[in-house]
Amino acid sequence: MFAIKSPQTYHHQPGLRARVGELLAVHATEIAIITSPKAWQAVNPQLENSLRDAGIRWQVNFLTTECTDAAIETHLTAVRAQNATLVLGIGGGRVLDCAKAIANLIGDIVLVTLPTVAATCAAWSPVSIIYNAHGGHVRSQPLSRMPLMVLVDSEVIAQNDVRYLKAGIVDALAKWYEFRPYKQKNDDSLALNLKIQAAKLAVETFDKYGAQAVLDNARHEVTPALIKVIDANIAAAGMANSMRDETPAPGVAHAIHNRFTHQPELHDWLHGEKVGFGLLVQSLMESDSGEPDPQLLALLRQYDAPLVLPELKGNRDEILSAIACEVKFSAENAARLPFSMTAEHIEKALRATENQHYS
Repeated sequence: MFAIKSPQTYHHQPGLRARVGELLAVHATEIAIITSPKAWQAVNPQLENSLRDAGIRWQVNFLTTECTDAAIETHLTAVRAQNATLVLGIGGGRVLDCAKAIANLIGDIVLVTLPTVAATCAAWSPVSIIYNAHGGHVRSQPLSRMPLMVLVDSEVIAQNDVRYLKAGIVDALAKWYEFRPYKQKNDDSLALNLKIQAAKLAVETFDKYGAQAVLDNARHEVTPALIKVIDANIAAAGMANSMRDETPAPGVAHAIHNRFTHQPELHDWLHGEKVGFGLLVQSLMESDSGEPDPQLLALLRQYDAPLVLPELKGNRDEILSAIACEVKFSAENAARLPFSMTAEHIEKALRATENQHYS
């Protein structure tokens, strides 16, 4: 079995928010918008004007909480009451995950995503990440209905804090470092090899354009380098997640990230920042020398990933032990990796980040 779950169309153009009405009009005249106040402001007045010019009616639903089951249910009720035939998600990861989850629960509705940051591949990814009210990871919900279109406006993304782009680069880099170890025991998997190739494309893009894209984003300028890096963060990383077969290849750094989401002191870290620290831990787990991969460490430093945990409320030793014990990773999946995934091994790597000055 081999499957690819991906959007039908990926459309990236500076100023695209002014064409959204034109692109949606052939699919719906009544749309429900899931967004956040900040994201809605970022795409307007151009997007509203385009909807109005296309004769589309719309209702805006603001997500002001985490993407929780309760929030999904609330907005699902509103979308159904509106009798919309298209759901448009506009925003960052939690907004897009909520929109994707709603469309999948309804079933017979068109789904379109418009990311306003390039901090994750959520606009493309075949899962919705569900959290609790405090931002703790609950589950990654597989999707049966994928976006008809992913609409990317680099003018909008360029106006955001460059921290989001850097976090997205680290999150995309993770696909390479997470999928590659599985090859040692499963070199014949077509899905795995395609995932690795998509991840490699992202890595090569960052090697060539990453530094320039960060400078351009900091100046809020849309440039060829920034466009290429946005595509790598969203499309290449998303494609790496889109290939599936009967043998899962869950990311170790993402599993560590999931536990970090339950740590209140890390709540202000972006998704990619938590994943980046997870990559450091994973690299120490893989290492025979007790040192992380120097190339990875250089990349984490280049993109300002946090390399030391902040002060933790309570007994730090006990908290580190608890984090290690509570990383969820099945024994079946762990057996496919060339390094140990025991709580003791995770804890040893976590403690190594305490004893070394990587930052």
